[in-house]
Amino acid sequence: MIRLTNLADYAVVVMTAAARSGDPRLSAGAVSAMTALPSPTVAKIMGQLARAGLLVSTRGVAGGFGLARPAAEISIADIVEAVDGPIAMTLCASGHASDCALEGACAVRPHWPLINRSVRAALAAVNLSDIMGAERPVEVA
Repeated sequence: MIRLTNLADYAVVVMTAAARSGDPRLSAGAVSAMTALPSPTVAKIMGQLARAGLLVSTRGVAGGFGLARPAAEISIADIVEAVDGPIAMTLCASGHASDCALEGACAVRPHWPLINRSVRAALAAVNLSDIMGAERPVEVA
């Protein structure tokens, strides 16, 4: 099974909550209350999303976080990459050192970039607008 990290999953939940609320000044506490995620986790994720340019933050008493651009312009790939880095299915294809015993003679390794691009493209094809109001997932043929 291929799975997102918990932080990437929670980041999608946080961004969906921010998009649904429409409030340009949400606090981590408010998002925590909307999502039932722990406030420290939400604060950490919102900071990462702001550094990635997906949220904008305003300091001060009336401050908070809001979407940096319309929900239709923020893809699930953008969100996942903001917290997890580039989407890569295997360690050897991610540019990081690997302890794979086949690394030197693997006939599949050159093909992982194609697979990675395909997975990223699938996540990029879904944006916040697609999921923020849907009660049931939309089937993609």
